[in-house]
Amino acid sequence: MGLFENMSQEPVQTLNLRRPVVVKPNDTIRAAVESMRERRLGCAILVDKREHPVGMLTESMLTQLIAQNPEAIEQPVKEHAAENWPWVKLSDPILDVLEALEAKNVRFLCVVDDKGRLAGLTGQKGLMEYIADHFPHQVMVQRVGQAPYLHEREGA
Repeated sequence: MGLFENMSQEPVQTLNLRRPVVVKPNDTIRAAVESMRERRLGCAILVDKREHPVGMLTESMLTQLIAQNPEAIEQPVKEHAAENWPWVKLSDPILDVLEALEAKNVRFLCVVDDKGRLAGLTGQKGLMEYIADHFPHQVMVQRVGQAPYLHEREGA
């Protein structure tokens, strides 16, 4: 099978899902940023008491917010998080991830289980890892932090 067929048939749960930064709506933006930095993730997911995602705060949103209002760093995340963003279910085809990323021009997606609870995080990185792992002969890949791959042998 080819890439399109695989992405149309394999479920999102086969992707390498990342553990999201989870914050409560009343947590401060500062607390969310500290967690994002600690975990080296570009977004934080707001969840309600049932662990359902109710909002997302991204680095780009944060940059705009702080540029306009530096004092907002001490405000609750719920006041500034996006409430309408794309998400996918574990059982959805991987192609839905690509379509959601393109449609909304975002880097991250929440992944939810069949009960709507937060199950993980995916996005551009998850798709690229999937393609690199499943189609290594079609894609030349160098993992971040590894030594560069040489096309030809060096020296004599």
